Amino acid sequence: IYVFFILVLFFSNQTSSKSVLDIQEDELILGEKSAPITIIEYASLSCSHCADFHKNTLPELKKEFIDTGKVKMVFRFFPFNLPALRGGMVLECLPSDIRYEYMSALYELQSKWVVRDSAESNKELYKIMQSGGMEKETFDKCIKDVVLEKEILQGLIDAQNELNIKSTPSFVINGTLIEGNKPIKDFRQIIQKILSQ
Repeated sequence: IYVFFILVLFFSNQTSSKSVLDIQEDELILGEKSAPITIIEYASLSCSHCADFHKNTLPELKKEFIDTGKVKMVFRFFPFNLPALRGGMVLECLPSDIRYEYMSALYELQSKWVVRDSAESNKELYKIMQSGGMEKETFDKCIKDVVLEKEILQGLIDAQNELNIKSTPSFVINGTLIEGNKPIKDFRQIIQKILSQ
C-alpha cells in the first residue's frame, strides 16, 4: 500500500489536457447517452460507503432516473489502496456490456477480496471473476498491465486536480460536485431541481 501511494505521488505532477467532465466512449456508462443529466461517480471499490451506495441507493436511482432516460451514470475508479486498484483493472479488462454486473458483485462481496494480504486479495478477486468465465491467464495479464494501472491512477490525479476530489464516493452531477454517500431523497431533490430549470 505504501508503494501504491508513492506511485500516485509520482504521477500527480503529470496533468492531462482534457477535462474530466468529457465522457469517453469506452467508459462504464449506464443509461441513455442523450439523458439530460450526467452523474459521474468517483468511487473506490474497497470503500464501504461506496459499497453502501451501490447496494442501497443506486438500485433506486437506476429505477427512477436511469431506466427512465433522465440520467446517465458514468462510473470511474478512484482507488485508495492496492485491492481497489486491482479490482478496477480487472473490471476494465471485461467487455463493457458485463462490467456493471461484475462491479456490483465486487461491492457485494467486498469483505471477501478487500484484504491486507495482496496475494490473498488477488486470489479472492480471481474467484469472483472466474465465476463469470474469466480465464486465469487473462486475469494475471490484466493485473500486471502497467499501462492500464497508469491510466486509472492518472484518472484519479486528474479528478483531484480539476475537481478537488478527496473522498469517495464523490458525484459530479452536471458539473457540480457532491461529496459523500447521499440517500436517494438527496439525489431526487438535485435531479428534480435540474429537470425543472
